[in-house]
Amino acid sequence: MLKLPFGVNINSLIDDIRTLSWEAADIMLYYSNLLKDLDNKDKILQNKNNDDPVTIADLKVNELIIQGISEKYSNVSWGILSEENAKLESFKLDKSSDWLWVLDPLDGTKDFVDGTNDYAMHLALNYNQKPILGIILIPEREELWIAYDNKVWCEKRNGSKKKTFIQNDKKLVDMTLVTSKNHRNNILENLIEKIGFKKRIIMGSIGCKLASIVRGESDLYITSTVSGGSSPKDWDFAAPEAILNAAGGAITNVYNQNLSYGNPNFEQRGILVASNNISKHKSLCLEIKRIIDKYNICSL
Repeated sequence: MLKLPFGVNINSLIDDIRTLSWEAADIMLYYSNLLKDLDNKDKILQNKNNDDPVTIADLKVNELIIQGISEKYSNVSWGILSEENAKLESFKLDKSSDWLWVLDPLDGTKDFVDGTNDYAMHLALNYNQKPILGIILIPEREELWIAYDNKVWCEKRNGSKKKTFIQNDKKLVDMTLVTSKNHRNNILENLIEKIGFKKRIIMGSIGCKLASIVRGESDLYITSTVSGGSSPKDWDFAAPEAILNAAGGAITNVYNQNLSYGNPNFEQRGILVASNNISKHKSLCLEIKRIIDKYNICSL
């Protein structure tokens, strides 16, 4: 088992994060309910950027988690990177520690504002830029996913556990694909069309998408970035990667290379593939790469 920073007990840490997570769920559900009245939308939205909206819920969850960790573990040398703080001009990341919390207080804000259930909180603890503890909170489903030391489980608020994972040996064309609702581009759509998946599920938050793989509701997730376009960031993938890896799945780029954290602007660029079976993941990436090359879908 990987040793945590001196003085940190994993069971106590998970207990503390569990408490903070359900408090975060209450915040998100409260504002989600307010958003059902369209008159409240402008009051809850904190900016006018339709591509990257920020709500009061984002900011309050961000404050709750950072303050909670900072106060409870004031003597521990670890940093905190969050989506909301990284947007501030004054933000500077302390790179002196091997340990870094990576937080997305509300992944899928567009879905949150639109009134869907596909939003989540992501929280990961990275060691040497790799996630070793992952949390995905999906308030509308009352699901708290926790992964540590190659173990993963899903809790309800009352502490009961849910079944977590189904692997399979399906062919690519027999798989159910889960993709983004709001982040599509011609490269991705062309690739999906050429593969010809059996079924496609459209969903918001990356955490929700990868949780659907772990539940067995979908088999594969693919995302791609285009030149000059926006890209997912470290806080989008750190916690979901920890959950999926612990469940026996994998997420890499299409070359089967592991995700790299701490890149400039915290970006995760290229074509990324998440699957439910690590033993079959390399062959899936090779097959997808062959289709990309065959149809000259993009220059990799």
